Amino acid sequence: MTQDEKKSWAEELLREKHKELGRLPRKDDFDEPTRSRIKAFLGPWPRALEAAGLKEPRPIAPKSAKRKKSATKSKNQAISAHQKLERRRAKQEESKSSKSDTTK
Repeated sequence: MTQDEKKSWAEELLREKHKELGRLPRKDDFDEPTRSRIKAFLGPWPRALEAAGLKEPRPIAPKSAKRKKSATKSKNQAISAHQKLERRRAKQEESKSSKSDTTK
């Protein structure tokens, strides 16, 4: 059985159970081996119901302004730290070269 066939089997099983029960199937509507196979082929239970077309996909929430600001701040801090390190290295190289020039 190919991966696509396994997914199709699990989706069809969920759709049949939905018709039989007249509601969204729950995990406890299946025996453990069947439930495990469904989850292995389709992922967590809510995603499995979505894959079978029984449940609307969960909308992906955009990043909040606070999270965006925090991510930008963190990125800027990393850049700033890198720039400081580069300046420090340049000064060290400069002082090494000026010391070697004075000793010659």
